[in-house]
Amino acid sequence: MVRSWYRLPLYLAALLFLAAAPALAQTGPTIRLTVDASQAPERIIRTHMVIPVNPGPLTLYYPKWIPGEHEPDGPIANVAGLVFTGNGKRIPWVRDLKDVYTFHLTVPQGVHQLDVRFQYLEPSGMGGHYTAGVSATDKLVIVSWNQNLLYLSNIRAQDQTFDATLVLPEGWKFGTPLPVENQQGDRISFKPVALNRLVDSPVIAGEYYRAINLTPPGEPIHHEIDIVADTPQALDMSPKVQQEMTNLVAESGKMFGARHYRDYHFLLTLSNYVAHFGLEHHECNDSRLPLNSLISPNAAYIVGSILPHEFVHSWNGKFRRPASLSTPYYEVPEETNGLWVYEGLTDYLGHVLAARSGLWTEKQFRQYFASIGASLGPGRPGRTWRPLQDTANAVPGMFGFGGWMNWRRGSDYYQEGDLLWLDVATIIDQQSHGKKSFDDFCKLFYGGPNDGPQLKPYTFQQLYATLNEIVPYNWAAFFREKLDSVSPDAPLGGLTRSGWKIIYNDQPARGGRMFFGGGVSAAYSIGLTVASNGQVFDSIWNGPAFKAGVTPGMKIIGVDGRTYTGQRLQEAIKESTTTPVQLVVENDGYLKTVTVNYDGGPRYPHLGREAGVPDYLDSNILRPRARQE
Repeated sequence: MVRSWYRLPLYLAALLFLAAAPALAQTGPTIRLTVDASQAPERIIRTHMVIPVNPGPLTLYYPKWIPGEHEPDGPIANVAGLVFTGNGKRIPWVRDLKDVYTFHLTVPQGVHQLDVRFQYLEPSGMGGHYTAGVSATDKLVIVSWNQNLLYLSNIRAQDQTFDATLVLPEGWKFGTPLPVENQQGDRISFKPVALNRLVDSPVIAGEYYRAINLTPPGEPIHHEIDIVADTPQALDMSPKVQQEMTNLVAESGKMFGARHYRDYHFLLTLSNYVAHFGLEHHECNDSRLPLNSLISPNAAYIVGSILPHEFVHSWNGKFRRPASLSTPYYEVPEETNGLWVYEGLTDYLGHVLAARSGLWTEKQFRQYFASIGASLGPGRPGRTWRPLQDTANAVPGMFGFGGWMNWRRGSDYYQEGDLLWLDVATIIDQQSHGKKSFDDFCKLFYGGPNDGPQLKPYTFQQLYATLNEIVPYNWAAFFREKLDSVSPDAPLGGLTRSGWKIIYNDQPARGGRMFFGGGVSAAYSIGLTVASNGQVFDSIWNGPAFKAGVTPGMKIIGVDGRTYTGQRLQEAIKESTTTPVQLVVENDGYLKTVTVNYDGGPRYPHLGREAGVPDYLDSNILRPRARQE
């Protein structure tokens, strides 16, 4: 399908939008904001704002489209106790009937300073997702400023200045990229900052806190990781992982050739009671992992699965961003058709840097690509009706979890983006006869002077033009074919040119995108992924189990005449070469016995070498640039 951005450059649309909204040219007054997180262990965050105003109608917004979350999910439902006062008297307000994030009031004559107070109530349990999910425990808190403020309507975020103060529980320490003006005990005042920079600069704080310097020798810009955890033991990042994180910083400098921030903070929260995800910011990232991640045997792999990705976003997503995702303030809807670059390219480069830095081994990188290549071929039949482009277009309101992901598809612009950009990297090498690499594109597209955090939007035509400066090629046609394809086969051209192919055998893979948590990943044999308790997480559309009537939401309670365990299911699949797999499944309180007609035994994806093709992955793409092996 031909998209509107293909017919009309987005930068022209943005100019027309700005021209039609003269209010955006205004510069707002300085707003005083105090966020009191001293009751964070009770999951109550209190806001007090002082806004200079003039008498008359006034409209205020609560942030709706949160940068990096790609949907209108600002947690307005968690706001309570909203009260406006002027000269000590309460001022009535009304919520907009068409947008619950918008508040209207009339400032009385004689009032030139509006007081605003409300509470942000942290969700209990594991309610909500991303930053709207749980962000506080008894020992720590992550403060996302957008949850704790209102702002003036129709004025660009960059033109509204906030004088912010944060109050923490007694004795808690904190990490943030925000410059501190002064600190008196548990009260921290930050230097005045534009709203877009404030929202882009969360704070993590906790009773148990550790900061580790990650600045490589000779690097002029400071890098550190700030860690908060629910226990002091969880802070114990090993010297090996510290060095690999320092390598990551050095390798990023070699890849991009420039930085666009004053300093950088990896903000890492370790807890079993917060929402787990990573969210990018220009001078930091908000990454949240299970409590014992740093002290597990797989610490480097776990860290390498998230922190390099969020770090790359400082260049790809923050400094350079598709124009369709570059909105002037948080009530303007984003157009997400560029997420195959914003997220897909970031995912690819993050995994490359994980391998170059040593956080991932080359084998782990290859296994990851084997697993996503398999999952996007026979493991993702939804590609036959829903193209990659639509997985980006349809994101707002479609994030979520549940069964049938192989048929419905989800945010596949991440995984298919990995394969897409590996394809691009190998085409550049092939067309230039080894004289150019994708690193040359990174330096050209993301380079330039370091003027601190700034946004430089681009159109897709500008992206293609930069690629053409590296290697002349019909990039526009290449991407359109890939983005609109409904082929059942995964786009594996990059792997093939790199000297690798997907093979299947009966050996379970270590690493990659396997099904964890004590469950069974049998997507490439009987076509099921099953949780540790027997709950069917997914059933491959038209796969063997699907044809037998086993679908997501059902629960397997018996295997070949015995009570279900994951091990017994795996044994039954192994014996399927001679004996059909028989399952007893429970569906809404009813039981049925089914026979799965499959005789192929266990099948797991791996990468195998292509005979006669040089190994471009290990010898070039994954080769460190800033360190010696």
